[in-house]
Amino acid sequence: MSEIIVTGAAGFIGSHVARALLARGEQVLGLDNLNAYYDPALKRARLAQFEGRNGFRFREVDIAEPALLQEALADCLPQTRHIIHLAAQAGVRYSIEKPAEYARANLGGHFNMLEIARQAPNLQHLVYASSSSVYGASKKVPFALDDPADHPVSLYAATKRADELMSVSYARIFKLPQTGLRFFTVYGPWGRPDMAYYKFTDAVLKGTPIEVYGGGALRRDFTFIDDIVAGVLAALDRPPDPAQEEPHRLFNLGNDHPETVSALVTAVEAACGKQAIRIDKPMPLGDVPQTWADISVSRRDLGYAPKVELAEGIARFVAWYRDYARI
Repeated sequence: MSEIIVTGAAGFIGSHVARALLARGEQVLGLDNLNAYYDPALKRARLAQFEGRNGFRFREVDIAEPALLQEALADCLPQTRHIIHLAAQAGVRYSIEKPAEYARANLGGHFNMLEIARQAPNLQHLVYASSSSVYGASKKVPFALDDPADHPVSLYAATKRADELMSVSYARIFKLPQTGLRFFTVYGPWGRPDMAYYKFTDAVLKGTPIEVYGGGALRRDFTFIDDIVAGVLAALDRPPDPAQEEPHRLFNLGNDHPETVSALVTAVEAACGKQAIRIDKPMPLGDVPQTWADISVSRRDLGYAPKVELAEGIARFVAWYRDYARI
């Protein structure tokens, strides 16, 4: 059985996807560079879940380093049929502080993975992560796949849109079947510490203030990790026809039910059993007023059907976080 390559396997979404693949009997080769954008101890803790699991191998490698990437995959590329490329430099606001990191990891890293995929003689499908941020500050909601995506409000968004366009060109020129997934504000256990729900939970449990932007009126299409993973696997199992002129597709993976940040704070308070101490701040550069996924195409073509509502998802996250942080 060939291995499924999962980049970003020590990340939030990547580790959940790897676990789901193993649960259905797949072999997984996980790649990650364990960078220090947030505490690498959390990434190692995610990987520790796979210790002793049959079917999982891990290699620490930076996808932005082409020679090292080639070396790490030399023994498995001839047999590789599927790649799930989730590795990237995350964070909208951090892209303002460290733009070069996004050019390196998101542009260079994505290009390197396209080259890797092109060299795999038996590859059937490359699935890669995009982002709802490509829609920019669009006032038309919900965000549909045929909406313009050429006015990004952050460099992070620009790199993700550029990745999509690179993939389109490789699909057309090399007949490389690909699916890009535009994720909408993913949350849940083992999540990223830079995300609002994580920071709010930590602060509320410790009795420290939280910063709420724009009076809490910002709206996000919060999507629970289990729903996202179901969408990733559904997409993986449905590759575009390589005989098409351009075997490339995009899907929105969201919840189709945006909530305000104030509603998020309320859910965190309820799950923690404590009131938040709020400090209102103006909306930072790079943020957008709202996100909302039109998932009609994902429902039709992938059978995608998100199930977890915000209150339940936050309660599940808080239960995990209490255990993980021993609070």
